[in-house]
Amino acid sequence: MRATGEHTAAVPIPAPPPMPPSAAEEAEKEKRKNRRRPTRRSKQLQQGAAPAAAAPQGAPHADAAGPMSVRSMPPMHVGGGARADAEAEASAAGTSHSCPLLPTPRPAEALVAGAGVGAPRMRYFQPHWPERAVEEAVKAYCTIDGIPVDILITGLAQNRAVEGDLVAITLDPVVHWTRMKGPNVACSPVTGGDSVAHEIGETNGNHCRRKGQADAGCRFENCSNGVPVMDRTHLHHKNSGFSQAVKCENGNATVPESNERDLSDVKSEAARALQRICAMIYSHPGRRPTGKVLSVIKKSPRRDAIVGFLASFPEFPDGDQQKNQMDVKRMNNRAQSVVTGLIHLLPTDPKFPRMVVSVSTLPDSVRQRLREGDAAIEKELVAARLDEWNEESFYPYARVVRFLGKGGHVKTHMDAILFENAISDAEFSPESMACLPDNCWEIPQKELEARKDLRKVLTFTIDPPTASDLDDAISIEILSGGTVRIGVHIADVSYFVHPETALDAEAQSRSTSVYTLRRKISMLPSRLLEELVSLNPGVDRLAFSVIWDIDPHGNIVSRWIGRSIIFSCCKLSYDLVQDLISGDASQSRSAVSSLQVHGIFERDDVIKSLRGLYEVSKNLKEIRFKDGALSLDTAKLMILFDEDGAPCDSYRYVRNDACFIVEELMLLANMSAAEVISNAYPDCALLRRHPEPNLRKFREFEAFCAKNGFELDASSSGQLHLSLSKIKEKLQDDPVLFDILMFYASKQMQSAEYFSTGDLISKKDDWAHYALSVPLYTHFTSPLRRYPDIIVHRTLNAVIEAEEVYMKQKKSFTGRNGVKASCDLMDRCFTGLQFSKDAAESEEGKKALSAAAKKFKVPSPENLGEVAEYCNERKWAGRRAEDAGHKLYMWAMIKNKEIVVCNARVLGLGPRFMSVYVPKLAMERRIYYDEVEGLSVEWLEATGTLVLDACRNKPAQRRGTQMKCRAIEEVAMMVNPSESMLSEEDEESGATEAGGCTAKSVLLSGDAVKARAAPAVLPLVIHYLSDIPVVLHATGGEDCAVDIGVRLYMASYFK
Repeated sequence: MRATGEHTAAVPIPAPPPMPPSAAEEAEKEKRKNRRRPTRRSKQLQQGAAPAAAAPQGAPHADAAGPMSVRSMPPMHVGGGARADAEAEASAAGTSHSCPLLPTPRPAEALVAGAGVGAPRMRYFQPHWPERAVEEAVKAYCTIDGIPVDILITGLAQNRAVEGDLVAITLDPVVHWTRMKGPNVACSPVTGGDSVAHEIGETNGNHCRRKGQADAGCRFENCSNGVPVMDRTHLHHKNSGFSQAVKCENGNATVPESNERDLSDVKSEAARALQRICAMIYSHPGRRPTGKVLSVIKKSPRRDAIVGFLASFPEFPDGDQQKNQMDVKRMNNRAQSVVTGLIHLLPTDPKFPRMVVSVSTLPDSVRQRLREGDAAIEKELVAARLDEWNEESFYPYARVVRFLGKGGHVKTHMDAILFENAISDAEFSPESMACLPDNCWEIPQKELEARKDLRKVLTFTIDPPTASDLDDAISIEILSGGTVRIGVHIADVSYFVHPETALDAEAQSRSTSVYTLRRKISMLPSRLLEELVSLNPGVDRLAFSVIWDIDPHGNIVSRWIGRSIIFSCCKLSYDLVQDLISGDASQSRSAVSSLQVHGIFERDDVIKSLRGLYEVSKNLKEIRFKDGALSLDTAKLMILFDEDGAPCDSYRYVRNDACFIVEELMLLANMSAAEVISNAYPDCALLRRHPEPNLRKFREFEAFCAKNGFELDASSSGQLHLSLSKIKEKLQDDPVLFDILMFYASKQMQSAEYFSTGDLISKKDDWAHYALSVPLYTHFTSPLRRYPDIIVHRTLNAVIEAEEVYMKQKKSFTGRNGVKASCDLMDRCFTGLQFSKDAAESEEGKKALSAAAKKFKVPSPENLGEVAEYCNERKWAGRRAEDAGHKLYMWAMIKNKEIVVCNARVLGLGPRFMSVYVPKLAMERRIYYDEVEGLSVEWLEATGTLVLDACRNKPAQRRGTQMKCRAIEEVAMMVNPSESMLSEEDEESGATEAGGCTAKSVLLSGDAVKARAAPAVLPLVIHYLSDIPVVLHATGGEDCAVDIGVRLYMASYFK
């Protein structure tokens, strides 16, 4: 499975002229002339090695990725032990030097040569790459906004750029473009404005952009004038019309006249370059553009967040000779590191290259341990930053900033995850804490008079049972004629977090709360959350409220938005609500007995309100999906912990109806807030957009569905939802296959993102949210854990203030003239269902809105764009940390159990490896079975059949090769049939309840070696989508990145 990361944005610019030879090069050239003429054979060898001399010009580079720039597709990293000449030869062969498996016969020598200390010895032959290194050589993909395919950057062409960098690239002639398995773009190209992305529950999917490349005829001469390297980290914000200047229609790229007139000379030239690039791509649909990095325009923040292990010299997983050398010389080489002054840093993230650390920069205690040859030092995880990578250095230089602890411990790796994502868990500064009110603070009388008093309205919260930060509450009142009044009340955090204060600065810096199962890193101080704003039951709280009157058909007939004071009568959990609204009388009675109600209301009032809310939410959900919304909701894997805090089991939860009550109302509140702020401040509203899925990627998903006999209509989000619903009904007897389909569908989607409306003011179609199928959406309902919600609250405050001022002025004006104010005039002109554009554009309205924006310090369009970009980056970082933390605890649980046996579904087959999906862990893995001792592999390509069998004879070897077969234990766990680890227990017997959702145990709580799947036997015949038993095991941790490996689970008497 190709890992997905972010990568560099780039623009094609002219190739710079070749650098004049330096004096040292001239002297070396003269010196070679004076040498004795070599023999014919040696001369040929030197000519063959000539490309190695050019290696410093294009030093290896790792692909850039980071939501702040663009995205890379496969992970890109520079292979550590490879020498410069090996890199150059590999480049000529068309493979990447970033492969981590390159063998190096002389580790110490390679270290000195690679670091630029001294001259490397003469080599007559290049070391051969291991076969797997050739197959798995990773490449980088670069993105250019407005162009429909990725640019492939391989080997030395990566030129010292690393993950997350913004770079300028030059493009190769068309004859050098690589071939693709399928067409690089759709047959009917879409316009450049039709961006791609799709949000499923705010998931961190592929954040790809449109990509590009250049024509051989106009290679780089006319692509730009050398100054086109604009800061274009996203499709929005800083693009300023550059990527939008190219529009592809009917296969031909054109530049709209209006855009062309508005662009400056530089931008027009760049736009014309994109026009030619698009034309060439559509002219060569079977090829992928390739290019080279010319310059790093903006360095990635991830350069300062490197995590890895120290190593005295490169350690490669392949090659027994190297392993033997390491066993014999390990202590000597550690001591030698002190002498040479250099030591390797092996990043745990394969997207980053191997690095070099100066021993002199390490603490004295570490240098002493190196002198003593302490082996434990290479098993300690370190945090570092990339300091320098110049043209003469094969490796970048790094500086260790912190020793995190011994590898293999959960706390150590969790600290590393936080460091990698620049997430601080430090205490809040005294300056921030000083911004909070005194401990004896109470709601001021001024607020009681100015706000709408809703304390006598039945209000409650619904959250997971362990939730402590309650930022939303719900109310309901029954009106006449079947109409109900529904209220969503959000904690008024903006009342306490004022702009341009130390607390605001720290909240913005953190931007989001991060939850890593056993650890919560809050965006705001705990005292503020727990004592002042959390909507706890039985206390008065300041709130922001959105209230709708909804008729029996689900239509909204009126709306009120404003500041309020509420009183929550009870705190409900999802489980409790589900029991109360269910038709099961026994469950309802049990739930009622545990219900605690504060204030003037009784239990029966709460139960009646909940059932009314349930009916309203069902109507809202039905209307939303009829309007074209999409849901890719799948069961989520959760982890259980024992009393000591160690992961002991896992479960998958399915959301119940109580979850959807809250979801529907929160979605409605967010949409209402987005509508109000974007109407009142169309150029400085913070919204959340979710573009359509990537067309090319989604065609691959359509092909996957067609291959399995399913029709998929992806013409819109609504049609896609209907198609998936039909497929789900068709696959009632095969839920695993449906899980796989949803797994693939989610992978095709891109992340939603915050944006400033001012950045897309002329492209309002791009404001839409694809998954929700609504034109306007924002985040308003979680200000305790999301900084963008605080910005939205401030903007809403400004709108409400401006509305009150405007209405007061108009009322006063009509009163002085003896005219009675009409009902229409007295309606809420900015926050009601009907926005009064006339009022907003009137002189009084403009003044009121402008003054209110200054009072509440609504960010300017320019500043808001930067805030949105930063919040996107922090949100993605938080998601990466949460996902990595989840994987870490899963790894720890499997490590404690030693092995876990389960079924997997085959997704891909070939002569060397298979790709399998483990449904109970929702992950995809590869199993390699080539070159395995005692195992014969027969791949029948015509029928797509793989046959694995025991090999009685020693496999033949090609002449002149030294092929070392792997042990079968690396591929399969073999058990004796008489000792087969079978369990007769029902798979659902481990069902448990947790988190308000139905939980089903998927890992065993007892002995580690108990399986629910019978082992396979040889010969094993495997087809596409076959079910096969596999063994999961924890790998890495002590001296490399943690991971979860998969092996076949097989039975044989010939163990």
